[in-house]
Amino acid sequence: MASKNKLSVVIDIGTSKLTAIAGSKNEAGKLEIMGLAKTQAKGIKRGIIFNIEEVADSVKELLVTLESGINERIEAVHVAYAGQHAKTIHFQRVKLTSEDGIVSKSDIDSLFEQAKNAEIEEGYKLVEIIPVSYVIDNEMIEKPVGTTGRKIEANYKLLIIPNSYWVNLLKVFGKLDVKLEKVTLSTLAVAEAVITRDEKEMGVIVLDIGCGTTNLAIYHDYKLIHTAVIPFAGEVVTTDIKEGCSILYKWAEQLKVQYGQALGDFADDQKVVTIPGNNGWEPKEISFKSLAFIIQARMEEIIDSVNFQIEKSGIADQLGAGIVLTGGTSNLENIVSLVKFRTGLDVRKANLVLGLNEKHKDLQTGEYYTALGLLNMVERKSTATVPVIEKSAKVKKPKEPGKIKPWIDRVFQGVLDLVDDENEDVPLK
Repeated sequence: MASKNKLSVVIDIGTSKLTAIAGSKNEAGKLEIMGLAKTQAKGIKRGIIFNIEEVADSVKELLVTLESGINERIEAVHVAYAGQHAKTIHFQRVKLTSEDGIVSKSDIDSLFEQAKNAEIEEGYKLVEIIPVSYVIDNEMIEKPVGTTGRKIEANYKLLIIPNSYWVNLLKVFGKLDVKLEKVTLSTLAVAEAVITRDEKEMGVIVLDIGCGTTNLAIYHDYKLIHTAVIPFAGEVVTTDIKEGCSILYKWAEQLKVQYGQALGDFADDQKVVTIPGNNGWEPKEISFKSLAFIIQARMEEIIDSVNFQIEKSGIADQLGAGIVLTGGTSNLENIVSLVKFRTGLDVRKANLVLGLNEKHKDLQTGEYYTALGLLNMVERKSTATVPVIEKSAKVKKPKEPGKIKPWIDRVFQGVLDLVDDENEDVPLK
């Protein structure tokens, strides 16, 4: 990345695809896109890098395309990531102000430093510190520096990922001699692109149903309240179709994309699609209605897991702006109706709310939302990052595993075993 042009380069690492954008903000405060690229992802399952060589090859292909567009070598990148074990934890600290009773930058820096040195779970790495709110003498203040008061309370969300994730990311970009500047949760990046400030005030859920994972972020009173990564999404739906119809995976994916919908009762029971025969096997006819019911069954399971996370957030009754749907699987016909029915909340499809230069209007498609949101975050520099923490992090001793309530276990079975334990959102002591 050439410093003379002050370009930021961002990459969205997904299970099925990688997208990248190089750009900056112009004097009018709108994003100027200088280059973009996308490629198929390889070596990633459920958002987790499992084959370093394949991922490095995919990223190299992506960067070569991007470099040819901006005509310069990329030296550093910011990454949006959605591995199923990535999570945010709440951190709170209180500090008395100086004798003059005015909150100074050093007060905020001191609180931030405490967050940076927070005790975290063993086996995890702190990669980002997100300021959530500052409360001065029991009143929430958006810009605390210069405010009068005796006591300041700082609330942060700490993004932590397993050490193995971090090491694998470093290996991927190390192979390409590219510096990893920042890692953020992909849901937070896409939220930056698709929800408004008013929605954050009213209470809103960004629900990103992708290929390998379903990710959500919940906001209220402008604050990030809760995040979760559910290890089920469109890929599992495709597998269900493959097994339910006894067909090849490639045909199952094509059926889902071209003819699938989320409500079986709305499918035409007179329509069928024919799967070509193979190696002497007869062609197979599959009804639209059967296909839709297979899809609906899995989507209901995913949405029920989302409902569990909504309840866990503690503000299920304060989500006035409802749910904003994004991600490739959100393109299923009637998905809005199904999510609305299962959650009881208002639901809308995501649309870009960022200011873009007129010549970039073609980017208002969902596949670039996460990268655009991350670019806006980087350019605004509204979140503090911890790209590398040299000092040894304080490690919290693991607690005895808790027991899931029997009624939850019966309803969600193994789903919550995978989701709940990986999305703890409790204050650090």
